[in-house]
Amino acid sequence: MEEVVEFLKYLILLYGGLFAITNPVGAVPVFLSVTHDLSWKERREIASKTAISVVATLVVFALLGQWIFKFFGSSTDAFAIAGGILLFRMALDMLSGKLSSVKISNEETEEFSEEVVTLEEVAIIPLAIPLISGPGAITTVMLYMAKSTTNLQRVAVILTIVLIGITVWFVLCSANRIKARLGRVGIKVMTRMMGLILTSMAVQMIINGIKGAFGL
Repeated sequence: MEEVVEFLKYLILLYGGLFAITNPVGAVPVFLSVTHDLSWKERREIASKTAISVVATLVVFALLGQWIFKFFGSSTDAFAIAGGILLFRMALDMLSGKLSSVKISNEETEEFSEEVVTLEEVAIIPLAIPLISGPGAITTVMLYMAKSTTNLQRVAVILTIVLIGITVWFVLCSANRIKARLGRVGIKVMTRMMGLILTSMAVQMIINGIKGAFGL
């Protein structure tokens, strides 16, 4: 029973952190922008493909993280410091209530709105990559997996990614309702809240990396 409780606590902790980083609610304006002239059926199809692409991307990097570290000769502590700096930069943008330039710029959003015509292109780029499963999310799942010491914790990481995919699908399918309920101001407020959480995560990640690197 204690193992189940600990597993659920760990799962909730991972989900909260990854939700703040991916920030699917913050992706709603971009989703509506690039799908403004599509039918509900096409939007739902894009939402499904985006969610699948997010899960596939994050699972691949989570599973290959250790090999990537070894290939480039990088330690998890060094990666934690670099990842913390990256997340901190994202968090500062989010605290300003705007989409992080680490993920996608306004120019790129406008470009996709005008030129992308296929559902696959819209779902994968820019929505899945880099808007939702961008550098910050990829770095985080790699570190989550690297820091996992038991198979149960590794299962929790994969399950968290799947839950994020489900959340992404639900949020994008409800994009019109979310925008109607929250409005642009509400979405910006929520983005700022996620940015505050992300700031603390980034600082803690840097601290842990420094402690590990210097044996403190």
